[in-house]
Amino acid sequence: MLNIALPKGRLGDKAYRLFNACGYPCAAMEQDDRRLVLVSDDKRVQYLLVKPSDVPIYVEHGAADVGVVGKDVLLEGGNDVYELMDLGFGACRMCVAAPEGFRENLGAPLRVATKYPAIAKRYYAAKSRDIEVIKLNGSIELAPLLGLSDVIVDIVETGSTLKQNHLEILETVLPISARLIANKAALKFKTCEIQPLLATLQTILKKGENA
Repeated sequence: MLNIALPKGRLGDKAYRLFNACGYPCAAMEQDDRRLVLVSDDKRVQYLLVKPSDVPIYVEHGAADVGVVGKDVLLEGGNDVYELMDLGFGACRMCVAAPEGFRENLGAPLRVATKYPAIAKRYYAAKSRDIEVIKLNGSIELAPLLGLSDVIVDIVETGSTLKQNHLEILETVLPISARLIANKAALKFKTCEIQPLLATLQTILKKGENA
């Protein structure tokens, strides 16, 4: 049986539709089922529904063989897993944003509010810029408006929330999308289960690109 960790929410729903198209259906996934572990009728696959940030943890420790996770979660967590492929959906950007008209004081550490301190630290370290990281868990846009931070580092999809709060994008840190990851041991010992999935995914995604 192949154990697949899916993030709860829209990303997981899109991932399941892709796996279903690959020939890994699970009737319980398509019903109003509140269970967190769902097994397909043919017992080929078991889906584990977990919090998005926990997907790489389940995969790293072998509770799941493969999983679907956003590139942001993967980079922030630094988990010891294999990144197998870019699934092409869930696309957005990690950006630096600040109040409109912001002018940076290069003589002082830059105060950065973010949910992603590891990514922010790496990004500014590469620019040799001293920063003070302010870790927040929600309403990141509020931080510079109240003087808590100079800028924010956060995921941007449409940018409408930034505009409504009179913030503007200064820089793009990196592109984000859903990635397929695998447990290192599973990739070795469950090759017969994982390789057919990879081959089918590659075929479907290639067809989508050429459509």
